[in-house]
Amino acid sequence: MTQQIPSTEPELACVRNFRDVGGLPTVDGRRVRQGVLFRSGHLAHATDEDAAFLSGLGLHTIFDFRNAADQRLEGPDVELPGVRNVNLPLSDPADGAEFWKMVRDGHVDQLRGILGDGKAAGRMIASYRTIVRDRTAEHARVLHSLAEDSLPALMHCAAGKDRAGLSVAVTLLAVGVERDAILGDYLESNALHRRYKVRRSSASGEAYSPEIMELLSPLFDARAEYLAAAFETVEEIWGGVDAYLEQGLGLSPETRERLRERLLD
Repeated sequence: MTQQIPSTEPELACVRNFRDVGGLPTVDGRRVRQGVLFRSGHLAHATDEDAAFLSGLGLHTIFDFRNAADQRLEGPDVELPGVRNVNLPLSDPADGAEFWKMVRDGHVDQLRGILGDGKAAGRMIASYRTIVRDRTAEHARVLHSLAEDSLPALMHCAAGKDRAGLSVAVTLLAVGVERDAILGDYLESNALHRRYKVRRSSASGEAYSPEIMELLSPLFDARAEYLAAAFETVEEIWGGVDAYLEQGLGLSPETRERLRERLLD
């Protein structure tokens, strides 16, 4: 029997990778509340029907982690009445105009040189480490906002996989969600109906050959090793999650408790 997508996770026409993070279990037996924290890819191409659905969620804040290059490429988010939009650019795993040009236009020999022999996955791992290490101010702002007045909230980047995925993971860590559950939610971005569609300049079959798609796949996959690298960075720099949240993100025990009260059943 084909599994049905829950009603809170419609296959929106032009918004990829949307889902409610509700229902995930915490280490102390609670669960993330339904209808308070959502994640997705960008909203720039949302149809009127997509926008109507999103408006019906009662969102307070949309956190957009795209950078200026993303927004030039895809466009700004559609505006939803009464919703606050907060743009907090985070590092892009494939940052750099020249790199993206190669992804779009490069021949197989060029792509082998920049992505082959584990280079693509290595780039992703390095980027996840960089976001955790260098973007503490942005993650601190998100978590303090959620503890104060920003729920229900939607977090997104371009594909809703890396920058949004890490930001959701940090939020879930802060309220004590089980690591396996955080990983499971992260890996949901690999589902066929959620995945970012690879676009290349040429529509020819050669541009999308099996070898080229294999070379590109690490950039568009959600992989356990990427999230593991982020968690390892927390351990290496701060010695553990509690110290990361307190020292790295400036979350007091009181703020963490407010987060739990607002996000958990």
